[in-house]
Amino acid sequence: MTTLINWFEIPVHDLERAVTFYQEALGVTLRRETVAGIEMAIFPHTKPATGGALVKGELFTPSQAGAVVYLATPDLATTLERVAAMGGACSVGPVVLPHDIGTIALIIDCEGNRVGLHQPA
Repeated sequence: MTTLINWFEIPVHDLERAVTFYQEALGVTLRRETVAGIEMAIFPHTKPATGGALVKGELFTPSQAGAVVYLATPDLATTLERVAAMGGACSVGPVVLPHDIGTIALIIDCEGNRVGLHQPA
């Protein structure tokens, strides 16, 4: 096992809106799939890197409480500008972390989820 975390899911109500939000904010393309009846948009990743997806289904409810997923970005300031332009908001940060960990921020996405962003040092 190379990492304990091997997959993450961000719940959404409106998959189209959320896909547009994350594609614009992060400058990536998400891949659409339906798995076990659950609509998904998969974030780009290459194994063994951790993968994840936006998920829409009755078992998934967007929330600002609970676990926080951190998405990588090479330029946090630009990503935060894109987040705001897409209707999201920065709720914490940016915060420079000690020990060359990098800089983080917490956002509220277009679906109401609290999501972390991390720019490595």
